[in-house]
Amino acid sequence: MKGQSGTWRLRDPWIVGAIVLILAVAAYYAWQQLKPAALPPGIASGNGRVEATEVDIAAKIPGRIKDILVDEGDFITAGQVLAHMDTQTLEAQKREAEAQLQRATIAVQTAQSLVTQREAERRAYLAVLAQQEADLDAAQRRFERSQVLAPRGAVPVQTLDDDRARFNGAKAAVSTAQARIAAADAAISQARSQVVDAKAAIDVAQATIQRIQADIDDSTLRSPRDGRVQYRVAQPGEVLAAGGRVLNAVDLSDVYMTFYLPTEQAGHVALGAEARIILDAAPQYVVPAKISYVADVAQFTPKTVETADERQKLMFRLKARIAPELLRKHLRQVKTGLPGLVYVQLEPTAQWPKSLTGTLLQ
Repeated sequence: MKGQSGTWRLRDPWIVGAIVLILAVAAYYAWQQLKPAALPPGIASGNGRVEATEVDIAAKIPGRIKDILVDEGDFITAGQVLAHMDTQTLEAQKREAEAQLQRATIAVQTAQSLVTQREAERRAYLAVLAQQEADLDAAQRRFERSQVLAPRGAVPVQTLDDDRARFNGAKAAVSTAQARIAAADAAISQARSQVVDAKAAIDVAQATIQRIQADIDDSTLRSPRDGRVQYRVAQPGEVLAAGGRVLNAVDLSDVYMTFYLPTEQAGHVALGAEARIILDAAPQYVVPAKISYVADVAQFTPKTVETADERQKLMFRLKARIAPELLRKHLRQVKTGLPGLVYVQLEPTAQWPKSLTGTLLQ
């Protein structure tokens, strides 16, 4: 303002000081009113974000994506069909394997018929052998008689020679029949091995069909659990390698908040300890939880810690897990990534403040 008698200037030091003092007092009062109340003994808190177990829906074998039946943000249930991979090549391979199975089945029947034939031939050779052995026995008897009678002149020498020839011929016939039986045995063994080979070919063809059918079944991508689609990693028409991801989903039955506590507080937290979660997006609700994980290695820490003061600065990672039955009731309200505060009991007997007990989410 202009410098006139009876007026004050804004630039006068005492006026500026008074204004600053008033603003400082007002700010202190506001801070006192708005700052969070101190936590009671045995209760600690830390900042964190809601997280959930992620699940990749991926192709088992290389192939082209035929279609995707869900969009990002869709809720899915265990066993629900999410996408199909193209199976034309697999279907052709299956038809080829089925043809091989049919051929192997026919080969078994042929081999079994050959075994039957060879066994019949062997029975015929056995009958011939029996006849030849009977002829040999008769020829041997005649020859032995001729050997006795010929020196006495009772029978001509020619008869002795003829009986000797018949005897030797009968022996040769028996040997021939025995050889045929041995050959028949070998042929039967070979035919039986062909049956075994043909049956093995059936087993191979059946196993091939089962493997291809398993690949066809796996080409229908299903949700392994209840959750929500988070990302479409690929699109219909894309060709993926084995293990290529199609969708990324979150398992909404396993939701937790990760947070950090210093050494002194983390050392008092037990697995299963009671916890409370307050989300920034819904501060009016208190979400009950339990501590499901306490890291055994500190975070943000140097490799060596030389002093006690430095050890107190170490931060340990913890997880406060929300009960699955509570999640099922509020499944559609669950969103990962939301920030908030986690409060945890350091001692089982610690009393929760009233702000953490009044509006528990049921």
